[in-house]
Amino acid sequence: MFRSFFLAGFEGSTGYNRHGQWFDQVVATGHEKTFREDYRALAKLGIHGIREVMRWPLIDLGHGRYDFSSVAPFMLAAAENGIEVIWDLFHYGFPRHVDVWSREFPSLFADYCYAAARFADRHSEGALYVTPVNEPSFMAYAAGEKGLFAPHETGRGWDLKVALVRAAIQGIDAIRSVRPDARIVNADPLCRAAVPEEQPDCRDEVEDFNNRLVFQSWDMLCGRLLPELGGSRAHLDIVGINYYWTNQWEWGLEPSPDGTIPPLSDHDPRRVKLGDLVTNVWDRYGGDLIITETTHVGEKRGPWLREVAEESELLLRDGVPLQGVCIYPILGMPEWHSPQDWTAMGLWDPVCHQEPHGARVPCQPMLDVFRDLRVKALISAAN
Repeated sequence: MFRSFFLAGFEGSTGYNRHGQWFDQVVATGHEKTFREDYRALAKLGIHGIREVMRWPLIDLGHGRYDFSSVAPFMLAAAENGIEVIWDLFHYGFPRHVDVWSREFPSLFADYCYAAARFADRHSEGALYVTPVNEPSFMAYAAGEKGLFAPHETGRGWDLKVALVRAAIQGIDAIRSVRPDARIVNADPLCRAAVPEEQPDCRDEVEDFNNRLVFQSWDMLCGRLLPELGGSRAHLDIVGINYYWTNQWEWGLEPSPDGTIPPLSDHDPRRVKLGDLVTNVWDRYGGDLIITETTHVGEKRGPWLREVAEESELLLRDGVPLQGVCIYPILGMPEWHSPQDWTAMGLWDPVCHQEPHGARVPCQPMLDVFRDLRVKALISAAN
């Protein structure tokens, strides 16, 4: 599907964190100033596909007016470096004049999607890949259930999930009114809870989470759940799986103040392999799949990448149409709720956090794995 099996994702979250402070990760990681160099570095590594963000709060000026000047240079640089882009249109942050609880929200979002598709159609060539709403399940939990970022609600996770999916479906229709051939990548976390060893009586509750709740957003998009929203298999299109080492945990653990739950240890026998989880998604929906987000932190980045590559190879051998793996984020980044704290989880980390657009240091073990995988792919292709 893309010119390279591995893709790179540039963290593009925007919004207001749990302290009510604005954050923009495109700026915070330095990528706003270094995107040309970033794209050249990826092309040198043989990575020719990326996830990038159109920042809705910067683009939508209200009253049907849109300014895509924050997007145009990125689009041009991607074309110059032979890089294909999956464009995220709504990555948590939304304009101040938009009320996500209102009746008008879906139509306002659809108008923006229409404008974004027209801009992309006029200023780029080739296939158009779009993620209308990034991670509706996580946003519903974090922003609608736990109040961790805007709209800072609690106890309304289900309502927000439905509102986000309704908007996504109308946005997809708007995009395809411009580009009927557009491919939609619906990215959502793939999570799994494990039964506590000392509480086997909660097995039914855990299984309900693993087999029903985790899939609600995708089920709504494809029309299995709440068909009155207008979803269909064509709306779901490419299933984008966001999967980190933190996506498996023991049922019943309390989240920390930033919403994270302690994950199962790497060697916990209750951990399910990534390949088995992806196969389960394919069995459920069929069609094309992409692992749209995955990485680890610190010294575990290299081994994690190799493990993901090995699992992906097995999936492809089994006939699962996995179209790519996106290392996300590709750049180290500050935390949303405490921007002074940085997480080393990219292929490159800034030497100075105060000047993230300055010199960067690569994660050498991860870089070595990338290069090793590329050599193996070239040998395989030659044979």
